[in-house]
Amino acid sequence: MDKYEVIKDIGSGNFGVARLVRNKETKELVAMKYIERGRKIDENVAREIINHRSLCHPNIIRFKEVILTPTHLAIVMECWNQNTKEKWQRLENFGIRHE
Repeated sequence: MDKYEVIKDIGSGNFGVARLVRNKETKELVAMKYIERGRKIDENVAREIINHRSLCHPNIIRFKEVILTPTHLAIVMECWNQNTKEKWQRLENFGIRHE
């Protein structure tokens, strides 16, 4: 986790909290979702990570890496920015809506 500097919280949900973080080396802004670890969570998230890692499509936010701590699993992914906004706009052109 020393690789990233927390900028601000950007959301929370049933499974964890998302933060905007900056890679200290590259200065890239990314989103990091923190999920409290537990046997059931680890199994479900592991499957999701395997699936998401293989996806590469312009309309999908890209997976970067996973960081494990003794208490949390942190999923690092592309952050919502102008490029991801454009992805949503392309989807809306096909009649796909988001909330």
